[in-house]
Amino acid sequence: MAEDQATAAMETSKVEEKQPETKEAEAPGVTTTKRIIVAIDESDSSFYALQWVIDHFSTLLMTTEGAEAEGGLLTVVHVQPTFHHFAPFPAGPGATAVYPPSLMIESVKKTKQETSAALVLRALQMCRAKQIRSETLVFEGKAKEIICQAVEQMHVDLLVVGSRGLGKIRRALIGSVSDYCAHHANCPILIVKPPKEITS
Repeated sequence: MAEDQATAAMETSKVEEKQPETKEAEAPGVTTTKRIIVAIDESDSSFYALQWVIDHFSTLLMTTEGAEAEGGLLTVVHVQPTFHHFAPFPAGPGATAVYPPSLMIESVKKTKQETSAALVLRALQMCRAKQIRSETLVFEGKAKEIICQAVEQMHVDLLVVGSRGLGKIRRALIGSVSDYCAHHANCPILIVKPPKEITS
C-alpha cells in the first residue's frame, strides 16, 4: 500500500512537472510556422521545383482552419535582373557610353514587370489549386545574392531551388544560382533536379 502511494506521488509530480511546458507551448505569440522559400525564374526547372514542394509539403502548407497560426507558409521569390541604362563601347580612343532613350528604358521596365507578374501569377495559381498558404515577392538584382539575403532576413526554414542542368563550361563561366545558394544560404537548401526531358 505504501508502495502504491509512493508510485502515485511520483506520477503526480511528473504530471506537475510537465504542465508548465504545455502552458509555455500554448502561450500567445509562440508559433510553429515553418517558412519555405522557392525561387522561380522563367525556366521550367524552377516551376518543377515549385510543384515538387507543393506535392511533398502540402500537409504542412495547406490553408485549413487553424493553419494560419500553426501551419507553414510558402514564399515564392522571383528576382528580376538589373537593367543597365548604358551600353559602353569597346575601350579605346574616344570610347564613350551610349544611353538609350527614356522611352526605351520605360519599355524595357514595363516588359520586365509584365514578365514578373505573369511568373508570380502562374506560381500563385499552382498554390491555390492545392490550397497552399503562400505569398510572392519580387526583387531586382543578382538572383543568387538577393535570394540569400531574403533567406537571412526572413528567417527561412528551407530554401528550394531548381537545377537548370548547366554544362560544365557554362557553370564555370557564369556559375549557377543553386551552387551559390548551397554555399551561402543561411538555412538548409534543397536542390530539386528535374527529369531530363525538362532540362533538354
